[in-house]
Amino acid sequence: MGRMHTPGKGISRSSLPYRRTPPSWLKISAQEVVDQICKLAKKGLAPSQIGTILRDSHGVAQIRFVAGNKIVRILKANGLAPELPEDLYQLIKKAVSVRKHLEKNRKDKDAKFRLILIESKIHRLARYYRLAGTIPPNWKYESATASTLVA
Repeated sequence: MGRMHTPGKGISRSSLPYRRTPPSWLKISAQEVVDQICKLAKKGLAPSQIGTILRDSHGVAQIRFVAGNKIVRILKANGLAPELPEDLYQLIKKAVSVRKHLEKNRKDKDAKFRLILIESKIHRLARYYRLAGTIPPNWKYESATASTLVA
């Protein structure tokens, strides 16, 4: 499948191991992984940051294989899930920073064009999350109030 706003059709990526069991050398239990995830979430870290820390510091390559659930599902079960999905949050954050840049640099036509692309991605992703029930059906992205969502 191609990209949304670029001509690329790349599908290059790393592949997961065939075996879905945790490796034999991993000595951390499923409950310890869940506790660690909750502890990191209470510090205010995003799910992707939690996964990176567990991979780099604790040797847990795939949390799903060890704990039996994905990070966001574990957070949801413990009532620690973020109110906005992380990909939508990051797009809104990017749009706010581009808009702030445009306030100082009004003639930057490329930034204005990129902002339009970013906001169209936000609208498309928000439509998906509304249909999936992840965000409320009446949730709407507005550039005027976006900075309060990110702050």
